[in-house]
Amino acid sequence: MRKTHVATMTQSVSSEQAWLDLVNHAAVEVTSEEPGYPIETALEGKGPGWRAGSSGTQIVRLLFDKPYQLKHISLVFEDVENTRTQEFVLRWFSSRDGLFREIVRQQWNFSPSGSVREIENYVVELSDVSVLELIILPDQGNSDARASMQSFRLAGRRQDMREGRG
Repeated sequence: MRKTHVATMTQSVSSEQAWLDLVNHAAVEVTSEEPGYPIETALEGKGPGWRAGSSGTQIVRLLFDKPYQLKHISLVFEDVENTRTQEFVLRWFSSRDGLFREIVRQQWNFSPSGSVREIENYVVELSDVSVLELIILPDQGNSDARASMQSFRLAGRRQDMREGRG
């Protein structure tokens, strides 16, 4: 059995690591997006963030140009309008063995009168990452609520082709 430990953390990315430039080093696939709320704004951490163009399950899939070693994953979800229970699954695909592995599955209760922002930070040790996939079920109660995400940031480095290869 292979096990990977994932720890949550509250501080931002360390000064030794910078957020990855995902716009220039990965392709993105997204189920839908509302005009004026493109996925690029969440990946860059600037602007209004991303909002789904339709209700229902949404997928944001990052396809890296070359494999990466990931050290930190940061997600910020925000909803100031709806009371809902959201669930997301974050998983990664290794080009080494061709399998998807779940990193985390998390639920959050949004409420305009109190809990409007979910901030998730994960310290990880993931090598040979070709694909990172975020699956969002915006409402467990099956309402018409749409998923939204303020930011989706990653820290790490491009995987050296000689590392970990046998």
